[in-house]
Amino acid sequence: MIDWETRDPESPVIAVGSAAVDTIARPTAGLEAGVAVPAEMRTAFGGVARNVAENLARLEQPVVFLSVVGKDEAGDDLLAHLAEVGVDVSAVLRADNFPTGRYVGILHEEGGLQYGLHDMRISELLTPEYLREHESIFAKASAVVLDANLPRRTLRTLFSLTRRHRVPVVADPTSPRLAERLRRYLPRIAVITPDHHEAAALLERPISPDDFEDVILAARQLVARGVDLAVVTLAEFGLCYATSEVSGHLPALRTEIVDPTGAGDAFTAALLYGLLHGFPVDDAIWLGISAAALALNSEGNVSRELSLERLYDQLTF
Repeated sequence: MIDWETRDPESPVIAVGSAAVDTIARPTAGLEAGVAVPAEMRTAFGGVARNVAENLARLEQPVVFLSVVGKDEAGDDLLAHLAEVGVDVSAVLRADNFPTGRYVGILHEEGGLQYGLHDMRISELLTPEYLREHESIFAKASAVVLDANLPRRTLRTLFSLTRRHRVPVVADPTSPRLAERLRRYLPRIAVITPDHHEAAALLERPISPDDFEDVILAARQLVARGVDLAVVTLAEFGLCYATSEVSGHLPALRTEIVDPTGAGDAFTAALLYGLLHGFPVDDAIWLGISAAALALNSEGNVSRELSLERLYDQLTF
């Protein structure tokens, strides 16, 4: 069990994983094969690890980003934006053989994801050698947060480095397909934040999202496999969580859904911030719930209004 009180919140969090440019389209009429339909569209910087890094920086948590972007205009703009909000991007790899990652999300009319497409070939350049070149950063880190876009061999090296330097790991499984890459590392993960689809992939069993007892059981099963804190998110139904001592269900905060993209990343960032700054587990989870609600009510992947004060305004502990 990680003793978060021994972690120095002034030391940087390392965010490791994907960076991309997202295009999100919400049709204003039903999709029809072979027919162009009207839609509301936006473009924003994305990638799970990148989103978490920006959220942490907006909460004034020191954060170092380890990732790769292309030597293109998209990569230039993405890194400039992160640097502007306070993320250390000095170690980000620049590549000229792949473009900066891209993601296209097509939403249902009511806002949930209907189809997602991505070109993240550039992530293959996040090699074990790249991480070893930056091992000195791990020696100074308060925590590592990762997404599962990392190649398998790179994940193996990452968990070796975090164990060597005794750095707690927070993991976002990213998608059901990628989640299984993390299955073997569950005993080395301090905090994991899957949705119910990703939790099902990790546990290799179906999970009923409307059966809170079943979801709580899934969180407990992740803890039984070695995780300190497992949080299974359920969108508008809130979340279920478990540690070795407590478990339960917490509802989502009611809010208008302006844009669903990035809510889970905001949750992960604020949860980690709370743990590093000495919040009890329940309060840290509530902080994450507040961040997710703010993200849902904001355009883009990360709310520009994010601050600790704004999150407190939405909560009554």
